[in-house]
Amino acid sequence: MYILQESLFSFEELQILESKEKLPIFFSALDLRPYAKQLKSSSPQGAEGHSKEGILRALIAAPLEGIDTFTSLHNRLKNDLRFRYQCGLDISRPAPSISTLSRVFSSLTKTGLVKRIFQDLVQLAQEEGVIDGKHQAIDSAAIDAYEKKQPKKRSEQTGNANWGAKFDSFGNKITWFGYKMHLSVDTKSELPMAIEVTPAHINDGDVAPQLIEQVKSCTNSKIDFLIMDGGYDQLKNYESAKNIGAQAIIPLNLRNEKEPPEGIASNGTPRCSMGYEMTYWGANKDQLKFRCPHATGKVDCPLGMAACSSSNYGMVVKINVNKDLRRYSNPHRDSKRWKELYNERTSVERCNSRMKSYLTANSLHVWGIDKVKTHIYLNAIVLLVSALAMAKESKKQQTA
Repeated sequence: MYILQESLFSFEELQILESKEKLPIFFSALDLRPYAKQLKSSSPQGAEGHSKEGILRALIAAPLEGIDTFTSLHNRLKNDLRFRYQCGLDISRPAPSISTLSRVFSSLTKTGLVKRIFQDLVQLAQEEGVIDGKHQAIDSAAIDAYEKKQPKKRSEQTGNANWGAKFDSFGNKITWFGYKMHLSVDTKSELPMAIEVTPAHINDGDVAPQLIEQVKSCTNSKIDFLIMDGGYDQLKNYESAKNIGAQAIIPLNLRNEKEPPEGIASNGTPRCSMGYEMTYWGANKDQLKFRCPHATGKVDCPLGMAACSSSNYGMVVKINVNKDLRRYSNPHRDSKRWKELYNERTSVERCNSRMKSYLTANSLHVWGIDKVKTHIYLNAIVLLVSALAMAKESKKQQTA
């Protein structure tokens, strides 16, 4: 099954290396000079005198090293000369102050520079063959806020952290105050290609079209499948997938299900005149083909095939998936291929887990949704750079 497949890079393998070995490998895939030139100091002091590229390197290295506050980053730069040197900062000068690190972080937020770095790395990962991009898995993850908890009505007025709720795999309701990190992940490499951050109360299904549009704009290859869980079972998500020439793979949410059309099962399988579900027999472009279940040996119909068709092949029904984008799917719902594709959704769960468990995505020490977005982008950048670095290292070893 897909869930047993290893990703194209071993992020965990990079993680277990000591910093003195890990950081040179990590930074070898990261050229921040074009971006550092775009950073401007907001005051005559602070970042001036320090290498902007070095500070930017330090901010990106922080999640990799499990550093989640400006104070901790300052202390690491102050006390670990090797780390400061590897970040490209002058070891003969004092380490950048907490306020300097905070100002550069704010500059990244105001300019949107961190998002551009992320998008450029996604493009580079595709060019290097690290990201495939044809199959995308979309999901969200809860992020706890650093802000003080507030009543829901008051939180809604700020546009920042809010109360969210969801059910875990055991049916237990979980609530939190904070945000949602929405990702679209390449299922082959398990790397993020698009990111949205919202207050926790925003419905997942409402964010998917934005992610789909983002990921389409950052890839030149055709996206074949967009894989999501039942929480995304809304017509607009099927339509968004169709608009970019992709097929949405989403389980039907039967809790909100209306009665299917007469003669059609809930999953879109037509029923024969005896009420049996017909056998899916493949697809030709947008046409799904179904055969008599007696003819295929699926059931033992008391009337045989003759009641429905004079052909030895049995009755055939064809359905165009465009008739109802939500109900019909190519491949057909619940078919072996459909289930194989849906199993790829675990890739986004693993990506979420890496960002929250191995990195610092869920260790916020900044306030407000804009700064939270910057924090999340920095974590995603770490995953992309790690993949590029490990791919580069692998090529080096192969040619040695």
